[in-house]
Amino acid sequence: MSVMEMQPGEVGSLSARIYTKVREGLIVGNFAPGDRLLMQDLAEQLGTSVTPVREACLRLVSEQALELRSGRFVTVPDLSRARYIQIKLIRMALEGLAAEHAADHVTAADLAQLEAFHAAFVKNEKAGNLEAARSSNRAFHFGVYRLSRMPMLVGQIESMWVSMGPILNVYYREIPHNYTGAEEHVHLIEALRAGDKKKARQAIENDIQRASPSLLRYFEERGAA
Repeated sequence: MSVMEMQPGEVGSLSARIYTKVREGLIVGNFAPGDRLLMQDLAEQLGTSVTPVREACLRLVSEQALELRSGRFVTVPDLSRARYIQIKLIRMALEGLAAEHAADHVTAADLAQLEAFHAAFVKNEKAGNLEAARSSNRAFHFGVYRLSRMPMLVGQIESMWVSMGPILNVYYREIPHNYTGAEEHVHLIEALRAGDKKKARQAIENDIQRASPSLLRYFEERGAA
């Protein structure tokens, strides 16, 4: 669990840059549910004082991506069935809408790029390189969503991925599953190539939904334990 060091010349206020770094770490699954983020530690990793770190963390708390437990640290929200279901339903609505609109704008070059992202995802997944697989998966999905040409919608989807990243951390590390997303990615590419908005939405919704049984079974087993 770490946050990358700040790079010289980055644009924006220090607090905003720290916010972006921590948010990115959440999206890509560098943090797990229940992880405690000590503000002093983050400040040392990023080579800054605690004040801008606190400001960045409080912004993420206001977005329900983190929880404030004390003046010294924040935590990644615990993994719960109710939280997961909320995130899943909102993602299906937002990401399905983005896929529909992507079908109106996709080009041959866009499809080639999506196919490359998908191939990298499959390769990394088979090799057990989970960090690279998550990165490729994200590149594929947001490659689709940006084709919607609706930046406000893409921003809302990114916010949901901030909350979903820690859940995927657990999904890939701890939960037995037989679905990775590859099949629905292929269906989505086919739908986009055909300009079929309905099937594009369906492929995204199926992609999100098909991970659900393994996660719900995980919650049931934890509850029984």
